[in-house]
Amino acid sequence: MRDRLQGHGATIVVSALSTVLAVTLILTTGVLAAALDPNLMEGSATFRMMFLAVSFVFIGIALYVAAIVTANTFSTIIAGRTRTIALYRLIGSTSNRMRASVAREGLVMGALGALAGFVVATGLVAGGVAIAEQLGGLPAGRGYPLFDPLTLVAVALVIATTWIAAWVGTKRVGQVSPIAATGAAVEPSPEVAGGRVGRTVTAIIFVIIGVALMGLGIALSPMGIVVAFFGGMFSFTGIMLAAHRIMPPMLALSGKLLGKSPVARLASANATRHPERATRATIGLVIGVTLVTMFAVALSSFESMMLTAFGDDPASQAVLGSTIATVTVVLTALVGFSAVIAAVGLVNTLSLGVIQRTRELGLLRTLGFTGAQVRGLVIVEAAQMTLTALVFGVVLGGFYGWIAATSLLASEVGIQPPGIPLLVIAGIAVFGIALAALASFAPSKRAVRVAPVEALAAA
Repeated sequence: MRDRLQGHGATIVVSALSTVLAVTLILTTGVLAAALDPNLMEGSATFRMMFLAVSFVFIGIALYVAAIVTANTFSTIIAGRTRTIALYRLIGSTSNRMRASVAREGLVMGALGALAGFVVATGLVAGGVAIAEQLGGLPAGRGYPLFDPLTLVAVALVIATTWIAAWVGTKRVGQVSPIAATGAAVEPSPEVAGGRVGRTVTAIIFVIIGVALMGLGIALSPMGIVVAFFGGMFSFTGIMLAAHRIMPPMLALSGKLLGKSPVARLASANATRHPERATRATIGLVIGVTLVTMFAVALSSFESMMLTAFGDDPASQAVLGSTIATVTVVLTALVGFSAVIAAVGLVNTLSLGVIQRTRELGLLRTLGFTGAQVRGLVIVEAAQMTLTALVFGVVLGGFYGWIAATSLLASEVGIQPPGIPLLVIAGIAVFGIALAALASFAPSKRAVRVAPVEALAAA
């Protein structure tokens, strides 16, 4: 399929951000190892391996979120090209050939983003090393390595992830019938999108298994942390599988909380009228917020439980508090990178949605909606998506973080309430407000730019 596809900018940005994180972490391990031991002896190598192991965890998290964002981007693109795809199907093109063509687009965009990210990350590390040497943060004259073969592996992994995610995101191509060429490009009906009984049953089974494993993990504390980890994976996978049923009602509720004006009511109804579209736009941000909150709550809960265990030892409590605060800042920054990637996905999906809903928005203008009301519709939709993602992500992240800390320390201090990192929660709220404003700015301007008659003529 040779169609010029919308949304490649987000794919490039997402792959670039993933590469920046991966390459920066890998190069930083070499710099820190050289700083500790200029001769790169065995002790330094051991430290580097440990640091790399931790880095790969956060690289994996970023790639996971990036894959979801990329797949959702291509799903949104395909949803807006239904009629064009049907025309190609009508003249004999196969769905596999069209999917392969679109996946190649993902491969090219992923390569461009990864290359840009590699250059940016190398420059950041080089600049950081130079500044640290000048300020005395790093010993001068060590010849810090600014290239590592592992960075090429990371670049290749980002490109492959983008390619695979693009292929997964084009699965809708096979569902398009040639007869759709006679109509407009629309999303599947709610009945089709929501009628996946097998997927829903699988999701319920995964959640039940996950909850059981997490309960078992608490009972087996402290070794139960491993069992609880797999329980979290099972339950979260189940929630993601059932997202097409979970997210639309929550989005509709958020829309109602934002007011009862015609604009707010219409925005709320759009979430349930097109559940797949609403879910795609929101789920990536839910994952990002969940990850940030989970690490923050886990560390805060761990701190409060350990303070209980230390009892009347003020010196140990002070050291523990300082250490946990430092670790919280570092881990929140690393996981926050994934939240930024998810935010890019939300902005892009909303922008594509406005482009693909030209006829719908034009009809609203014809029925009497003013430009301000149409702009308000886009803003309210962005606000309800962001609000839903933040609330749901904080609840999920808080629960998983508490499970992690409890499964590790329940044998020592019993079942304790979760620690609430108020600064992190406040930061997430500020991030959400800024994101809603950013996500709605360009799409809302585009929504009122097209004349009603021209919009109604769009196919």
